[in-house]
Amino acid sequence: MPLIKVQTSLSTPAKTEVETLLKELSSSLASHLGKPESYVMTAFEGDIPMTFGGSTEPTCYIEIKSVGTMGSKTKPMSQDFCSKIEAALGIPKDRTYIEFADAQGAMWGWNGRTFG
Repeated sequence: MPLIKVQTSLSTPAKTEVETLLKELSSSLASHLGKPESYVMTAFEGDIPMTFGGSTEPTCYIEIKSVGTMGSKTKPMSQDFCSKIEAALGIPKDRTYIEFADAQGAMWGWNGRTFG
C-alpha cells in the first residue's frame, strides 16, 4: 500500500543504478512506516521537463502515499529521502519537493479488492 514515486529532470541513470535506488527507497519507506516491505511499490521517471524556482537546473519531485496517517513521520522521511536522492542523483535537497499523501483504505485497491 505505500508508494514512493520519484520524478526528475535528469536523464535516467543506468538500469542497475535505478534498481539500487528503488530498492533502498523501498526498504527505507517500509521502515519509516512500520509496514511490510512486501506491500511497498516504488517508481522512477527520468527525463521529465521540469523547473524549480524558474530554473531548469536538475530538480526532483517525490510522491509518498500510504494508507493511514503518516503524521509526525513526514519530517524524518523528508530528511532521509532528500539525502538519498542527493547521494544517488546529485540533486541538492533544496531542489527536491516531496508530497506526502495519506489515503483512506477504501481508496486504495490491490488484488481485486481495497484496504478499507
